[in-house]
Amino acid sequence: MKKAVTKPCPLKGSEGGQHVNGRSLSMFTLAAKIAPQRSTLYSSLASQLAIPELLLSPLRPVIAGAEKKELGSQDYVLLQLDRELTEKDLFTLSMLAMTNEFFAYHERIGQVVGPFLRPLVLQRHPFLPEDIVATRRYKGKTNELLTRFLLNIALFSSAFGHQSPWRLTVLDPLCGGGTTLFQALVYGFDAWGIDKAKRDIESTEAFLRGYLRETGIPFERREERLRQVGRRYTFRIGQGEEARQCVLAHADTAMTPAILAGQKVHLIVADLPYGVQHKGQISSLMTQALPGWQKVLRSGGVVALAWEATRLDRQEMMELFNDNSNFQVLDHHPYDALQHPVDRVIKKRDIVVARLP
Repeated sequence: MKKAVTKPCPLKGSEGGQHVNGRSLSMFTLAAKIAPQRSTLYSSLASQLAIPELLLSPLRPVIAGAEKKELGSQDYVLLQLDRELTEKDLFTLSMLAMTNEFFAYHERIGQVVGPFLRPLVLQRHPFLPEDIVATRRYKGKTNELLTRFLLNIALFSSAFGHQSPWRLTVLDPLCGGGTTLFQALVYGFDAWGIDKAKRDIESTEAFLRGYLRETGIPFERREERLRQVGRRYTFRIGQGEEARQCVLAHADTAMTPAILAGQKVHLIVADLPYGVQHKGQISSLMTQALPGWQKVLRSGGVVALAWEATRLDRQEMMELFNDNSNFQVLDHHPYDALQHPVDRVIKKRDIVVARLP
């Protein structure tokens, strides 16, 4: 990802009596379109998490107010900003998951009453084509919006979120079909994935190998058998200093330190297994995994986890972190407002974000 600069990008706003959170819209007003989805349920997901994602992003210090508003039968978030946007701000907007189109908002232009929207041009420089995240379909796949959201809030909450350009390493210790790993590669991060399901690791490895060949992206692949665990596949994608690494390992997540063998990561992002019948299963998983995850995470790094909170509530999840690690759970607003439904079976999914001092 190319380095973002801070050249001002004027965002001339509205005039008139529109208000956001009790404040008059003044010079700088941004309309952020909530990402549309095929599923009504996922549309609700985007609507619920759009404002929290914006407030957790590097834009937070300049956001004076935010509210949802329907414009032309489309759902938007109207943001009142304290200053003009810079190119670095536009770069941040290009990363967001729950909002995907952005406009300068004008209540009126001269004597003509609006509202009017002027589209903003965002510059994206993905390391891998963005379609890799959506191309692979498999049973139990996490919605791509949520995957990107989890990675974003982990990055934004870490000590590394304001660095640019990034050369970070992301670990998904329960990687399944690899959606988190692919999104990390799109961002230009190195990615490590661990899963105890041999079939998931093998199918993810086969997909990545086939995708890179079909798209003509140069890569090297190495396969190893690790003692007391399964196979590990290492991809070196690209050439020269710009190359990135993706590692897939067949192992239990409790073996994370042995798998990484001294490698430290900046972010740990995972969607915990669903369909468990007893909260003790998730409690046992977290109790066994947290000490190892802590060992491989850099100081200032962040863990972001989504889990089914129907049986294991937020307070219990926070206690698991406190009892089994030195992570500091972030629970002030809007971290405490990330709960949302998934479907008729999983009525309550929550997200926990914890930082290592």
